[in-house]
Amino acid sequence: MKQPPRSHPLWLAFLLHRLSGLALALFLPVHLWLLSQAVTSPATLNGFLAFAEHPLVKLAEFGLVFLLAVHMGGGLRLLALEFLPWSDRHKTYAAAAIGAALFLSGTFFLRAI
Repeated sequence: MKQPPRSHPLWLAFLLHRLSGLALALFLPVHLWLLSQAVTSPATLNGFLAFAEHPLVKLAEFGLVFLLAVHMGGGLRLLALEFLPWSDRHKTYAAAAIGAALFLSGTFFLRAI
């Protein structure tokens, strides 16, 4: 049986999509808990919002937006694989999706600081 090429750019795009999905799945409960603090404990929420002004937290927000953009781009790539005819240009599209994700998260980061 032929082993799949682990260094192929599309396999790396799949891995990035899977890892970003796992990281976002870990972040979601924390996000929902924090949103619940707005209703149940506004003082706790205000304390966290003051903490969120630190530069390291802004950098983490950049990472989160990057993960969201990469995950969306990877999902769109998977939809394209399912519903569009396959071509050799998909490597270029995958690289362009990661570049677009970096651009989007970078502009968010520059606006945040």
